[in-house]
Amino acid sequence: MRENDAWIKVKGLINGRPFCETAASTTTLLEFIRDTLHLNGTKMGCGDGECGACTVIMDGKAVRSCIILAAEADGSEIITVEGLTLPDGSLHPLQDAFLETGAVQCGFCTPGMLMAAKALLDVNPEPVEEEISRAISGHLCRCTGYKPIVEAIRLASDKTHIL
Repeated sequence: MRENDAWIKVKGLINGRPFCETAASTTTLLEFIRDTLHLNGTKMGCGDGECGACTVIMDGKAVRSCIILAAEADGSEIITVEGLTLPDGSLHPLQDAFLETGAVQCGFCTPGMLMAAKALLDVNPEPVEEEISRAISGHLCRCTGYKPIVEAIRLASDKTHIL
């Protein structure tokens, strides 16, 4: 934040809950989510929108929160990885599938991958491998080699029909 930044009100829904907070005009959505709303599941990777670690769902679309200003999210509905938890507190089928297939290694890319996968399955509940690969393209993972991630998303597509 710079000394001469203007302050703005940002309001909307995050993980189904209303929020209304102030932020500097230069605050990114990632900073707002982590520092103002105290939801730390969304990760800061590159800060340039290249790695995908900061992916959240905003108004139904997977977006890189490090390159969007908080002000741009005013009035939006946002889902972070914390919002995947089901009402009974259990893991989302995507999270279960990531664990089952070994798609979680160090875990740094996992929140962004999960959100990209959820955004895909929300619009295409039965994606083919090419569509899955396209949905996670640009998401950097140094541990898994992507095969377990693609397998997890394919596995979860069967389980998410009930949600």
